[in-house]
Amino acid sequence: MNSNKKMDSKLLDEVLDKMIHTVDGSKDEIFQIGEQSRQQYEDLVEELRDIKMQVGKVIEEGDKLEVHARFARNRLSQVSKHFKEFSEEEIREAYEKAHKLQVEHSMLQQHEKQLRDRRDDLERRLLGLQEIIERSEALVSQITVVLNYLSRDLRQVGLLLEDAQQKQDFGLRIIEAQEEERKRVSREIHDGPAQMLANVMMRSELIERIYRERGAEEGFKEIRNLRTNVRNALYEVRRIIYDLRPMALDDLGLIPTLRKYMNTIEEYNGKTKITFQSVGERNDHRLPSRFEVALFRLAQEAVTNALKHAEATEITVKVEVTKESITLVIKDDGKGFNIKKKVGNKDKKSFGLIGMKERIDLLDGKMTMDSKEGLGTFIMFQVPNQVG
Repeated sequence: MNSNKKMDSKLLDEVLDKMIHTVDGSKDEIFQIGEQSRQQYEDLVEELRDIKMQVGKVIEEGDKLEVHARFARNRLSQVSKHFKEFSEEEIREAYEKAHKLQVEHSMLQQHEKQLRDRRDDLERRLLGLQEIIERSEALVSQITVVLNYLSRDLRQVGLLLEDAQQKQDFGLRIIEAQEEERKRVSREIHDGPAQMLANVMMRSELIERIYRERGAEEGFKEIRNLRTNVRNALYEVRRIIYDLRPMALDDLGLIPTLRKYMNTIEEYNGKTKITFQSVGERNDHRLPSRFEVALFRLAQEAVTNALKHAEATEITVKVEVTKESITLVIKDDGKGFNIKKKVGNKDKKSFGLIGMKERIDLLDGKMTMDSKEGLGTFIMFQVPNQVG
């Protein structure tokens, strides 16, 4: 019996190694596609900026040329009416000048059309590249989650789960959670940055017309509005990236990332005051990556619950680091809930609490929660401190 278990464990490890190698290779390929698309996007943005400048210059030159052509036509009309009053040289000069200006104006109009067609083509390609970049970033993030699961948690789960039914149920739950996360990210991108960028594209096409029809002041006003829209879209993109996995977590560590994240969430929500405190070890104290990710996700989940479900107006997040342990406390003044009913309920609303409990168990830590209806919620996580 023990021999069979060892063989099964060894076989599972071999399968996992192959899966990890394949998934990691796919991640690199998708990342390269994203990077190539991003470089193409930047190049096209630069070209589009140059094309728009050329269009502006062509329009300006066309307006000037139209004025000269109008004068030349008037001159030719006068010469034709009073033919006998002008010399042959003056008649030929008036005709040639009017004809020359007309030809130049026609060529300029053709050039303007070519520039506008190129501009429209660039804008369409930019939208396509933007979609590829967003999809590649989302896929890389999801694959990273899968890799972390395969390389760490799944090996432990394989030793703990003793029957195929349990393994199947657990795998289905992971897949369901991943699909829900993909739907959420897709919905946030569609409702946020994608809509904003579409609005930016439409408004950018109006600027030239507003400039010509209403004047420079109105044109610059529209440009300022456009800049605000772009800034909002950029903010939404950064917020979504933070939700997926903040890059600062790998570079700076847990405490600076939590502080930055709480400031961002407070600024985004506006109506809720979020206070962050850190006590103990210095801010650059590093933990193993899985500890930092897990603690960040725990804080993120708790704060999200306080904002979405508890309708809190004040949230306090406190991290205390000692040589023995790390303590994370999240306290809010929201409407609270009945813990026994909530934890005992198996619907989707309690999935967040179950997920937090499972995550803290994997860290050999403990979770303490206190909440009463109308009196807010207190959650404390404690995990053993390990040198990073």
